[in-house]
Amino acid sequence: MLPAAWVNDPRVIAREPNFVSINATSEVDLMGQVASETIAGRYWSGSGGQTDFARGVQYSEGGQVFLVLHSTTSAGLGRINVRLTPGSVVTTLKNTVDKVVTEHGVAELRGRSLSARARALIEIAHPDHRERLRHEAGQAGLLS
Repeated sequence: MLPAAWVNDPRVIAREPNFVSINATSEVDLMGQVASETIAGRYWSGSGGQTDFARGVQYSEGGQVFLVLHSTTSAGLGRINVRLTPGSVVTTLKNTVDKVVTEHGVAELRGRSLSARARALIEIAHPDHRERLRHEAGQAGLLS
């Protein structure tokens, strides 16, 4: 086995064409920022290799970064929100996320404007939360 310092090195990852990184997350905001280290604004775990892989894949020819999550918590709260829950830690920056996946579909984010990102993420949110997200996104100026 190879050491994590080598496997998670973004320079090593970048050399691999068509590298695909798939990581789970706990929350995404409508800009595409991902909070994977916190749940409900409280620290839960480290980032593991998520950040390293996202950075490396940016430079992998044909590479893609997928972040996956359930659209709601077990209590029915939305995991896609206009803003991350206060106290949340941004694990993966919006500019390094290519696709966000829920059980309702795939939001393609790379190269899109903030309003296009917000619309794509609303479409994969749980149907019970979409209207609220549209309203809040409009209030926040994200749907111009």
